[in-house]
Amino acid sequence: MADRLCLLAVHAHPDDEASKGAGTIARYHAEGVHTVLVTATGGEEGEILNPTLDTPEVRARLAAIRRRELEKAAAVIGYDEVVLLGYRDSGMADTAANADPRSFAQAPLAEAVGRLVAAIRRTRPQVIVTYPDEQSRYRHPDHLRVHEISLAAFDAAGDPGAFPLAGRPFQPAKLYYTVWSLELTMRRHEKFLELGIESPYAEWFEDGWPNRMSELAPTARIDVAGYYDARRGGLLAHATQIDPSSPFWFGLPEEVDRQLYAADAYICARNLVGPIGEEDDLFAGIREKVTASGG
Repeated sequence: MADRLCLLAVHAHPDDEASKGAGTIARYHAEGVHTVLVTATGGEEGEILNPTLDTPEVRARLAAIRRRELEKAAAVIGYDEVVLLGYRDSGMADTAANADPRSFAQAPLAEAVGRLVAAIRRTRPQVIVTYPDEQSRYRHPDHLRVHEISLAAFDAAGDPGAFPLAGRPFQPAKLYYTVWSLELTMRRHEKFLELGIESPYAEWFEDGWPNRMSELAPTARIDVAGYYDARRGGLLAHATQIDPSSPFWFGLPEEVDRQLYAADAYICARNLVGPIGEEDDLFAGIREKVTASGG
């Protein structure tokens, strides 16, 4: 067990860290937890969704711009460290970008796992947050690869025989999947309808997404009331990637949206601590041990 509380989140592209679990990171950072962001790719294939920035000049420097946006967003959210795995954005399946040998999708699996293992062993997080394999609404190759390498790295990080050059072995205690909260999404959808605004979630409910999500019921809900600004600010820091007029992110009046952003949802996928029921703290079963060790 490490002598400080540490959470490491693994994401695919710049902006993913803002759209998934930003309030959780802000809360734990405020509580003194060391927070680490691992970003697998540079997001070079991301569309420029803010029309005011869709210019040839921006496109020519997109990789560098998205790097700066990531640094800004991480600071707004409350990440103490940003680790870049160094891969190129793979784009979607069956595209030229996906076949690029520099892409995350084409990287040898052992190589990518080794890079993540090195980050885990150096920072020594008790908790890792990553993606589930259920990504039916957005099956981006990089998101699927993040899931794959995170599970492998969780197991390998504590194995003295695995990746001997990646640092001293360290075994994380818990791994969580960050998931969309069906309850919160339903509340947002209903609020759009109540206010007479077209809901950007309508298609989700029409194509059976709630039924799929009902099979992925969260085992942990983290209270993020009071951390709305971290999420909103993190999103807006990605000026090329997030349209400030997007109905999906900003379609509700801010004062309403602030009230609805109450919790982030997670599923515990690995737990080496012991039996734990529904959680309101990703460090449940861990805090006591770290405190006892003097951390």
